Amino acid sequence: MEVKIGVQHANRELVVETNLSSDEIEKTVTEALKTESGLLSLTDRKGRRIMIPADRLAYVELGTPTAGQVGFRS
Repeated sequence: MEVKIGVQHANRELVVETNLSSDEIEKTVTEALKTESGLLSLTDRKGRRIMIPADRLAYVELGTPTAGQVGFRS
């Protein structure tokens, strides 16, 4: 699952590839936003942990990466 995370006052979004389902990611984000000092923590496919203060989240976009099409269409 590809997750794009917008962080307030950051010029670029974070893109994380994770093995979690969209429901699991949604639950993780919701739990992080519930607490005042919440921390969104995700682990990518390579085992790296990404942590973002929940109060700095601008948006979280869930989706699957689409492979580029090769060939010609008529």
